[in-house]
Amino acid sequence: MADAIIELENIQLTLTSRAGPVNILRGVSLSVQAGQTAAIVGPSGSGKTSLLMVIAGLERATSGNVSVRGRALQGLGEDDLAVLRGAEIGIVFQSFHLVPTMTALENVALPLELAGESGAFETARTLLDEVGLAARVDHFPAELSGGEQQRVAIARALSRRPRLILADEPTGNLDGKTGRQIVDLLFGLQARMDATLVLVTHDERLAAMTDRVIRMADGRIASDELTNTKSFPVRVVSQ
Repeated sequence: MADAIIELENIQLTLTSRAGPVNILRGVSLSVQAGQTAAIVGPSGSGKTSLLMVIAGLERATSGNVSVRGRALQGLGEDDLAVLRGAEIGIVFQSFHLVPTMTALENVALPLELAGESGAFETARTLLDEVGLAARVDHFPAELSGGEQQRVAIARALSRRPRLILADEPTGNLDGKTGRQIVDLLFGLQARMDATLVLVTHDERLAAMTDRVIRMADGRIASDELTNTKSFPVRVVSQ
């Protein structure tokens, strides 16, 4: 697909355990278009998070092909994968993964500094203002609420304006009201940046907000439905 930002072809993921090999993903093929929002849903153990980690290059597929923005991941070393993630992919985790000894400003500036970008702290300050934390830039994670920590994590993930945003249960550790605020923020930033958003969630209401719902079961895609056919029309095959 010419405008696909993610291309997966027959992905198999097998991990070892004390009981022997465990098949986590079983022949998953998937294309996600640029600018699309997609939810991956399914019961615990169905392979949702593993699929997201394979897309991010944080888990290597046992076999099959993975491409992000036209670049094959299977041939890249760890250093090249890290460079690709830093430039193209923003990842938001359920657990915020903030550096506890760094302020909110320092956490957001960190990936910019590591990339050698000038004006890292100015950019970080602008992003924190954009997520509503202009008054909290000098606070450490322990001094922030869960919702505020997730806002910092989102600002950090989007600091380099990635074309692809991956979110693993971004509201999983938050109360309902705070979770809704984070969802509104995440979708608003995705739209303004014209990025692609793929998220894993147990929340059917959150899934219904996306353009597409991909349901996983037993390591396979059980169904794949477009909910926003205006932006991403379904190709109809003549009977």
